[in-house]
Amino acid sequence: MNWDGWFVLILIAVMLYGLTRFSHLADVIFLGGLTLLGLVGILTPTEALRGFSNAGMLTVAALFVVAAGLRDSGALDGIARKLLGLPRSERRTMVRLLGPVGAMSALLNNTTIVAMAMPVVLDWCRKHQLSPSRYLLPLSYMSVAGGIVTLIGTSTNLVVHGFMLGSEQLGYRGMGFLEIGAVGLPLAAITLLYLIYIAPKLLPIRKEFIEQIGASQREYMVEMLVEPICPLIGESVQDAGLRQLPGLFLVEIERDGESIAPVAPDEKLKSGDRLLFVGVVGTIVDLQKIKGLVPAGEELDTKSITQRLGQHLCEAVISQSSPLVGRSIRGANFRTVYDAAIIAVHRNGVRLGGKLGDIVLRPGDTLLLQTASGFLRAHRNNTDFYLVSEVGGAEPVRHERAGIALVILALMVVMMAIPDLLDWFMSVRARAGATAPVARTGLSDFFDRGRVFFALAAAGFMVIFRCVSSATARRNIQWDVLFVIAASFGISTAMEKTGVAQFIAGGITSVVGTLGPIAVIAAVYLCTTVLTEFLTNNAAAALMFPIAMATATKLPFIQDPRALAIVVAVAASAAYTTPMGYQTNLMVFGPGGYKFTDFVKVGLPLNILSMLVSTIIIYWVWPM
Repeated sequence: MNWDGWFVLILIAVMLYGLTRFSHLADVIFLGGLTLLGLVGILTPTEALRGFSNAGMLTVAALFVVAAGLRDSGALDGIARKLLGLPRSERRTMVRLLGPVGAMSALLNNTTIVAMAMPVVLDWCRKHQLSPSRYLLPLSYMSVAGGIVTLIGTSTNLVVHGFMLGSEQLGYRGMGFLEIGAVGLPLAAITLLYLIYIAPKLLPIRKEFIEQIGASQREYMVEMLVEPICPLIGESVQDAGLRQLPGLFLVEIERDGESIAPVAPDEKLKSGDRLLFVGVVGTIVDLQKIKGLVPAGEELDTKSITQRLGQHLCEAVISQSSPLVGRSIRGANFRTVYDAAIIAVHRNGVRLGGKLGDIVLRPGDTLLLQTASGFLRAHRNNTDFYLVSEVGGAEPVRHERAGIALVILALMVVMMAIPDLLDWFMSVRARAGATAPVARTGLSDFFDRGRVFFALAAAGFMVIFRCVSSATARRNIQWDVLFVIAASFGISTAMEKTGVAQFIAGGITSVVGTLGPIAVIAAVYLCTTVLTEFLTNNAAAALMFPIAMATATKLPFIQDPRALAIVVAVAASAAYTTPMGYQTNLMVFGPGGYKFTDFVKVGLPLNILSMLVSTIIIYWVWPM
């Protein structure tokens, strides 16, 4: 290698050290390395910025918006809650939870699936007094395995797809929508069996951290109205999960002018019921996200309030000089004066009784308000309040848009799968008697190239049909992930251009080159999975892809290097041994109360099993 090769090699070593020490700064490290390569002249501006227009990176960006539309429309919430049901046995619960999670992760980014499912699992565990540590780690692992099934299941597949589109060795042909499923489906099935039958023997039993501090959070009293469209109508209070949970207590039900208190667990909910709760602000936010359950407050027409103000929540502390002091909520005319509705009250740790509208306000009372979007800006300096602040995570759930969001998702998946279906149809025709191989049709190529546009169109439709607001869509694009993906293409180009990839590949081939294709597949898999466990999955894929392609050129028995590209995609995703190995592992780390050793104990056997199974299947399906 020349000086530029050694420069790139040293730079990669420094980046690896930085990524292991400061994994949260992966985007800064990659962009810094890319900038340095441009400044010293190793990369031209075109080569350095090529990744920012890559189809894989743009598809990931679009899928963030699609996922936000599904979340904000509540399209999957009801399904997830019904799947868990009652905890008759841990094994049955695992089946009901993990099977659908794996299936959904194949069609949606697995990080998004965990983000949507984790609050549901935590609520369910609180409801039934179960340890979340028994379910959150399997949830993460199953979402990772499910993501390997299709092209869009994980951003890693899309990153490798982008590299394949730019690879001359692979004929500039990317990964098919269902192509990786040949190894992904068996891996998902084996992972499911492992998590159901083996993992429970290794999983810890720990309390969620939030439960340990929940007693110190301030409680509000809030009234909720059951609308005719509420899916909880006809269910008992116990089955609906509304009786008594950590952080939430159903005090009474007002029905047809009569009060039902205490509330029996078998009491069935009816349309028009007014439910009086005492709970922490987080549980009240969750209550508002249940379809057909709206704040009653001091207003009779609660539905019009929700439609006019939205579901923006703010907390406001009443000052000593406020004109509200000494007046009841019903008599304060709060909505007319402040353009907001009082939905809950907290008073210095005292559990308030009676009707919400009858409470006489005092200095220091904290009000939970349903407001218009500009309330904080308008009343931030109002002397009527000591303090005004927004409540995070209180964005409205657009339940009426759930059907539209699911239709958009289904259309996107179908359009992306068309090239694979056409190729399958042509291969069936070929096996049925064609005398010559059937060439890939122009229609297949058209749909193959259009995958990124299908994802962008789906994202656009989510905004156009108001499944998600444009502001929320912009906020949900994870720019740090996109910067890592985009910069990684430039880093990989530098590795190929300076001979670093060939240099590292030479070391791999000198060790396993004489042992045959299976040994080569296993070696590339092992190198990729080790990198993934201590870096990020996308970073590992970016660093290993050029090495895998260079390895293929050095071994004469490898005629088609496509198998090694699939190896990189699978191994970069199947990361179970460390919390840093995959983003979903980090997401469940704190809420599950896990330790580093928990991941090693449960994940290492799964990593080894995945490596063995993947090596054999890839050798059979993608002969080299």
